[in-house]
Parts: sequence; structure tokens; C-alpha cells
Amino acid sequence: MDELGRDADHDIHMVAGLRNQKDRYLPIDVRKDHMIDKRYTGDSIVLNHRSPSKRDSDSLVSIVYVLKTLFLILLWYTFSTCLTFYNKTLLGDDMGKFPAPLLMNAFHFSMQATLSNAITWFWPDRFHSSFMSWRDYFAKVVPTALSTAMDVNLSNASLVFISVTFATMCKSTSPIFLLLFAFAFRLESPSAKLLGIILIISFGILLTVAKETKFEFWGFIFVMLASVMSGFRWTMTQILLQKEVYGFKNPLTLMSYVTPLMAIATALLSLLLDPWHDFKTSNYFDTSWNIARSCSLMFFGGTLAFVMVLTEYILVSVTSAVTVTIAGVVKEAVTILVAVFYFHDEFTWLKGLGLVTIMIGVSLFNWYKYQKLQKGKKMFVSPTGAATPKYVALEEIDVEEGSHSKLNFAFDR
Repeated sequence: MDELGRDADHDIHMVAGLRNQKDRYLPIDVRKDHMIDKRYTGDSIVLNHRSPSKRDSDSLVSIVYVLKTLFLILLWYTFSTCLTFYNKTLLGDDMGKFPAPLLMNAFHFSMQATLSNAITWFWPDRFHSSFMSWRDYFAKVVPTALSTAMDVNLSNASLVFISVTFATMCKSTSPIFLLLFAFAFRLESPSAKLLGIILIISFGILLTVAKETKFEFWGFIFVMLASVMSGFRWTMTQILLQKEVYGFKNPLTLMSYVTPLMAIATALLSLLLDPWHDFKTSNYFDTSWNIARSCSLMFFGGTLAFVMVLTEYILVSVTSAVTVTIAGVVKEAVTILVAVFYFHDEFTWLKGLGLVTIMIGVSLFNWYKYQKLQKGKKMFVSPTGAATPKYVALEEIDVEEGSHSKLNFAFDR
């Protein structure tokens, strides 16, 4: 402090026109990486920290955010992979041959609806109910629920006809459909770079399963339609979760709205399409014990589905639909690796090359998003306060608004 005082006295005497030597201001302390207004009033010194540096705190927040996202992605990978192999083992035409895939999905959706509504009902203070118009409900919630139900139902139906690897290859096209819907709803800015990165990742997935699949027409049709539904439903999910006007800031609240519709729609499809007349001769429903065993199997799958879907919704709420889809593509690569060991598929050098391609694509995507976020921050806040970006992705609004308020405080005099 003595050193600072000597420096201050030297600078003060160099300033002309001071009206009162007892009322003096010291220059900015540039050595401290922040502005300090030191005012001498008589024998006392008043320190006023105007704009403390946010570098360390921002770095800490970024690290915490990355670790949180990685942890959620790891949970999602674990439960999703387990659910995929559960479905294939139970539904596969050459494996479990469960006779009612739609009934099983309706059971899973009913569990999700019951659990999500029970949680939001028991803790209303934590999970506030959403108030929305009937117009928004039918225009936003109903399409989200129906597209999600169709995505799951078509994906599971495809596993009856095709292998996990072929389904994985076809489902890797979902980022393309998501981008098309995201462009249409202005959730993402159209970019040749972004499309190129998605194509690189999808090409990597194709390499991992090349020359290892057997074409089945109906399985192919089902899984491609599921990819379209996946792109649409994640676009709608991001709109509902990240636009405050709809009131779905908590993923469980959204689940409590969409899962009952999913259960009803799938139950109706089950009544129409599942072979109910064959249940009496099926090993899953011919006796009371087998019925109880089947219910236990469906309960186990429903638990996996609930945790997996909840993790997906949380990821979308804290990141974006495109980010979740990119992470999902990597998850598909992990699924292929697990399938190699679980189903004893041969792992070729082409598969290895595909996995490396995927990793390169994901790295390029992360770099693209980082540059976009940094550019958005610079455009959103300017010293004059006049510059704002023409386009801001939904997932960046909260971050940039926080930065805006902090920088306004920094320039506040």
C-alpha cells in the first residue's frame, strides 16, 4: 500500500487543476487486471472496485459446465446403450421375439407419465406447473408428443427386421433432418460449415458399418422414418424447453405433459397393430407366471427409458438439440463397439477408420460452436451498447444475457 501511495502522489502532482488536495483520485491500477478507484479524503482511503475481472470465474464456470455436460452425456450413453440392447434382445426376430412391441412401448410411456406427473405433483414448489394456451398446446406439445412416440415406435419396430448395426447406420442420418428443421424454425443459423461437419460424422458412421449389413426393406423404411421423427421432435423439444413463454424450464414438467399423449397414442396403435389374438399361444402371455415375467421385463425397460429420456431432456435444456444429436451420433459409435462384443460382430479396419472420422467430426463441431459463441458475445455487447447480433441461437441466449448484464455493470459509472 505504501508503494501504491508513493506512485499515486507522483501521478497526482502531475495533474493540474485539482481543487482540493485532500480530495484526490489515483490512476487505474493496471497491474491488478481490474479497475480500482482509490479516493483520498483527508487521512482515509476509500477503495471502490468498479469492474473486477471475470476471467477466473468465467473459466471456473466453463469447466463446471463442461464437466456437468460430460457427466450427463455419460449417463445418457449408459442407459441408452442398455435400452438399445434390451430392445434388440427382447424384440429381435431371431432372439426374444416379443409379440407386442407397441404394447411394450405403451407400458414404458405410461411409466414415464406416471413417474413424471407424480414427481411434479408431490413437489409443486420445485416443479411449477406450466400455463399455456390451448393453441400452443395443440401446436407445440401435441406434435412433440406424437413425433417422440413415432420415433421410439418406429425405431423399435425396425429392430424386429434389421440388426443393430444397420439400424445405427440409418439412424445416423437424424442430424441432417434435425438441421433442416432447426433451420426452418430458426434454432440454428444455416451454415455450410455445420452441414459439412454433420456429413463428416455421418460418413464416419457409415464407414463403421459398411459391408456388414443385410438390407431389409421394411426395416429400412421404419428406421428412416424414425430418423425424420427424431429430427422433428428434438427441434420441438428445444423450442419448448428454452422459450420461457411456454413455461417448460424444467424437463420433468415437459415430460409430465408429453408422455401421457405418447402413451395414449401408442396404446391405440397397439390395439390396431399388435397380434392380440396370438397372445394365448405366446411364451410371454400363455400363463400367469409368464404374464408376470413379461410385466417385470417391461417394468425394467420402462425404468431405463425414463432415466434415459429424462437425461435427454436435461441435456437439451442446458445445451441444444443439435448438441444432443451430435453427442447421440457418438453414442451410436459406442453402441456399435458394444455390439461388436455383445453380438460378436467382426471389428474391421474400416470400422476403426469410421470411429476416427467420427471423433474428428465431433472435434470440428465443438470448435465451430466455441467460435460461434465467442463471436456472438462480442456482437451482443459493445462499448456503445448499439451492436446486437442479427441471429442468436437459443442455447446461447442465457449465456449472452448474463455476459451483457456483467459488462453493463463494468461500464456503469
